[in-house]
Amino acid sequence: MNLSGKAVRYWQQNLRIEVANTLIMADELALPFGSLRIKPKGSHAGHNGLRDIEAQIGTSEYPRLRFGIGSNFAKGFQSDYVLGKFSKEEQPEMPLLIEKGADMALSFCIESMQMAMNKFNK
Repeated sequence: MNLSGKAVRYWQQNLRIEVANTLIMADELALPFGSLRIKPKGSHAGHNGLRDIEAQIGTSEYPRLRFGIGSNFAKGFQSDYVLGKFSKEEQPEMPLLIEKGADMALSFCIESMQMAMNKFNK
């Protein structure tokens, strides 16, 4: 997943999708588990997948949906945490969070970034 920028660039070029119409979904350590935020642009903030996307498409100004996974890991174990499974307490919440993320993406596609942000970012 850290090399996802090549795929994003490929599909943007081949389907002629503007950057502003490309919604990137990414896990986010800086948000508590279960928090979802949609925003029109931002930095990669150390996220290797987003860093690669920015390098491949040449900008950090692309829409993103940030899926909070929290930061409940011991120092030096960030990769294990990010690549690991959700806890037994978190797993039952996943279907509703996935549904909410899908609703956010649909709002972005059908309505607009502004409408999606107004509806879902609280």
